[in-house]
Amino acid sequence: MLGAHLLPLGPKALQLNATAGLMGMALFFALSGFLIVRFLAEGMPVSTFAVRRLARIVPLAWTGVACLWLWHGTNAELLANLLFVSNLPPAHLFIGGEHLWSLCVEVQFYAAVALLCLVPSRKGLYAIPALCVGITLLRISDDQPVSIVTWHRVDEILAGGLVALAYCGWFGSNPKTWLGRVPIPVALCILILCSHPAGGSLLYLRPYAGALVVASAIFRLDKLSERLLTNPAARYIAEVSYALYVVHGILAATWLGSGDTIHKYLKRPLLFSATFALAHLSTFYLEKPITRLAKRFTDRKRGPPLVSGRA
Repeated sequence: MLGAHLLPLGPKALQLNATAGLMGMALFFALSGFLIVRFLAEGMPVSTFAVRRLARIVPLAWTGVACLWLWHGTNAELLANLLFVSNLPPAHLFIGGEHLWSLCVEVQFYAAVALLCLVPSRKGLYAIPALCVGITLLRISDDQPVSIVTWHRVDEILAGGLVALAYCGWFGSNPKTWLGRVPIPVALCILILCSHPAGGSLLYLRPYAGALVVASAIFRLDKLSERLLTNPAARYIAEVSYALYVVHGILAATWLGSGDTIHKYLKRPLLFSATFALAHLSTFYLEKPITRLAKRFTDRKRGPPLVSGRA
């Protein structure tokens, strides 16, 4: 996502920045949907889920929102962003905080999936396939191949939830077998086709292409993929990724991201350095201490594990 937002991926005529941005969001959303639904499908108490997610998301998000508000925001923007509804029409996104629309979609999904878990034995999670397909059909009906509005975008997260249910065995063993046969390069090629702005109707299949990449990586993890995903650099990027996401858009709206094309890109090393430095500080000195406290708190409060709703 940093490359799509901050670097020129050329030639410009190929629209690689837009393609990379859509691919990155599809993968991010699909992976998020997989992780969240997996936690809940395996029996994590809803209260534990809520506390840990809020502890993970809110401190940095609200810090960034406060900075943007003090910088040049309005009270309407402040309230909408604090409540994570600033992506809904009429949008109330700050200058420098436009990218936070995706965080709103995430948090709204958390609330919805937690409600599904209130159905006895978590069987409400069986609604995820119907919800996913329903959102896609709504996008087609409303002619919205790309949108920041939750009801025109959340199928990208729900598709990752489908992979989680398959992983947990809610649909039997066949889906794992079928998905495990798809080579990762093939899945990536499909995602590229479904993410290019010239893809036409294929753009509506982007959620499922992103989920296919995640499923392929999970169900047929080979030694090369394992080495790539578990090396120290990859682990570090994964640790600071949320902070990178929040910080980069804010800094890009400052002097570090200003100027004509030449001056702007001459300052890119400074922008990347500042982004990684702030992301490191945020991750290890703000976010991690809070998430550790939340984990200790929920571990003390947690009772016996719930029985999975798996059929």
